[in-house]
Amino acid sequence: MAKSAVIGAGASDIGRRLNRDPMALTLESCTRAIEDAGLKREDIDGVAAYPGNIVAPVGYGGPQISEVQDALRLSLNWSSSGLESTGQLGPLINAALAVQSGICNHVLCYCTTWESTAQGLASKSGVKPVGDRATGQFAFMLPFGAHSPANWTALYAQHYFDEFGTTREELAQIALTARANAGKNPKAVYRDPLTLDGYLAAKMISTPLSLYDCDVPVDGSIAVIVSRADAARKRPALEIESIGCAMRGRPSWVDFDDLSTMAMRDAGKMLWEKSTLKPSDVDVAELYDGFSIFTLFWLEALGFCKKGEAGAFIRDGKRIALDGALPLATGGGQLSAGRLNGYGLLHEACIQLWGDGGERQVKKQPKVGLVASGGGPFAGCLLLQRA
Repeated sequence: MAKSAVIGAGASDIGRRLNRDPMALTLESCTRAIEDAGLKREDIDGVAAYPGNIVAPVGYGGPQISEVQDALRLSLNWSSSGLESTGQLGPLINAALAVQSGICNHVLCYCTTWESTAQGLASKSGVKPVGDRATGQFAFMLPFGAHSPANWTALYAQHYFDEFGTTREELAQIALTARANAGKNPKAVYRDPLTLDGYLAAKMISTPLSLYDCDVPVDGSIAVIVSRADAARKRPALEIESIGCAMRGRPSWVDFDDLSTMAMRDAGKMLWEKSTLKPSDVDVAELYDGFSIFTLFWLEALGFCKKGEAGAFIRDGKRIALDGALPLATGGGQLSAGRLNGYGLLHEACIQLWGDGGERQVKKQPKVGLVASGGGPFAGCLLLQRA
């Protein structure tokens, strides 16, 4: 049987405080993805979404699958959504497995967020306990004022800095590279040039992470179509060569067995266990940058450099530039193009592999792309290979 593959992709308008209904954004990306794949709505028999419709935090999720199914008048054999998955790409991984098993033929996968508009309506709050007491891992964080993933991530980042001697000047290359590439992407939210001095002078959010180390809340929706590779019509199939979704340590922010890495350690290892390809075969990498330190952890977890050497690997930014050996965040990443829970990175990988990047297109036509999403106790990654 042919491998599962991405055969179409679509994006809605993306921006800060668009004040558009999340359903409208979702339908825009979904219809564009269906058209991009050369399909009709009647062809879609599966839907997968991240994270689905959730109450809090407001704006983090889009409409329910049932609402999208009804709006598009879809006849489904299978559907899946939710937060409890192998990172943000979990529903897409499930879709690939569903297609491969023969449950369905064409799965519409979408992710919608309207966090920017939601934050404009009311100030954003951090994680709060349910009821009178914090429970589970939150009992070790919330009472000490660590209400935000920025706080939790910063503790890992500082530990990593202390253990390996990484500097803020090295970490800055993730944000500087993203901004340079965003300047070539007309749909990116932040396109003005960013300098090292500007990065270092930015407001500290949670030491050692500053404003430019944190991704940008936006409104928008991304959709892709997952089918069998031999079902591709308008686009070359982007075969899902391998999936990494292992979680072999404790699923916790505070009790992970190695505080100089995160769940991507296991997901990255699994990716190469399931493929004959090697890190040196990757032409373009869209690695999760919800916080810039995540990208360093992914570089090491995926074997692009050794443990503790990510800072040196990116030190001058040349290796990860558009014309470098391993182009990263080619569309601006989440730091400059906007936070779409990793699905913007997925969309960008598709654009690059199809050669549609315009001014930001990687010069050597890429054939193998890697997409990785997640941090803390959740992570998932995919190898995409142009057929």
